[in-house]
Amino acid sequence: MEQNDDKHVFTGKSAEEATQKGLATLGIREEDAVIEVLDQGKKGIFKSTDARVKVTPKMTEAQNAAEFLEGLLDLLGITGTCKTEESDERIDIEIITTDAKAVLGKKGSTIDALQTLAGAVANIGREEYKKVAVDCEGYRDRRDDELIQLAKRLAKKAIERGKKMTLDPMNPYERRVIHSTLAGNPHVKTVSEGKEPMRRVVIIPDNARPYGGGRGEKSRGGNYGRGGKGPSARGGSRGTFNRDKKEAEGGNPARTPAPPRRKKEMHFGGTYLGNSKDMDLGTEDVGETESEVNPEKEE
Repeated sequence: MEQNDDKHVFTGKSAEEATQKGLATLGIREEDAVIEVLDQGKKGIFKSTDARVKVTPKMTEAQNAAEFLEGLLDLLGITGTCKTEESDERIDIEIITTDAKAVLGKKGSTIDALQTLAGAVANIGREEYKKVAVDCEGYRDRRDDELIQLAKRLAKKAIERGKKMTLDPMNPYERRVIHSTLAGNPHVKTVSEGKEPMRRVVIIPDNARPYGGGRGEKSRGGNYGRGGKGPSARGGSRGTFNRDKKEAEGGNPARTPAPPRRKKEMHFGGTYLGNSKDMDLGTEDVGETESEVNPEKEE
């Protein structure tokens, strides 16, 4: 079989014959090939020329994503190649490089960005999104282990303190690791709140104290102060009591009393992704003390 310098260019008496030669040589079906007719050929009385057809295999979704990543790494000045594994459910791409630190970036920010872009390229033209995972030197496995340990540690602390724990912002994949790790814990619930890229996971224990668990009949700032039961108690209404007494004795003119303070409500705007316990995320009070509104964050 005659073949030009380009290993994907085939010749034959007709374009169809050249195409069939190319498909047979490459061992692929016509629907899996890109066929380009370079020359239809010519039949003459004294001289005829063969048709020329270029037959190349269609690139898979994984190959498209890998080729894109290699070009992007080149633009970033990083020497590296990509190894791919593809199944019906997902595509795994391993970046092989001598400069893993540059590929990973600070806290995995660079490799997360590469993964997002590779996923977009691999899913061009697809109706259903296919998951793409990009890894380098086992980073994903190490990160998963760190997140699992973090989730368990903060869940234990949340139960011990009776307070919710808010984690640092994470990408969707890392948030799913936290949610799935604690899905079987019967003592906590997990929600995601906030908007990308600042969306984060909140761990809420079943024993969370709604207003800090003050010792008085109402928490600090109510009509009855912490640890007391009368208008003279700390945080109560001592000023209002004394002013009303003076007005009754003919002292200061009557003043319009201040409107009662409204109880602050904290709302969770995130999607519930924790265990199967029912939870009203729209109106539940979760506390107003500084340690609960801005709980300790750990990484």
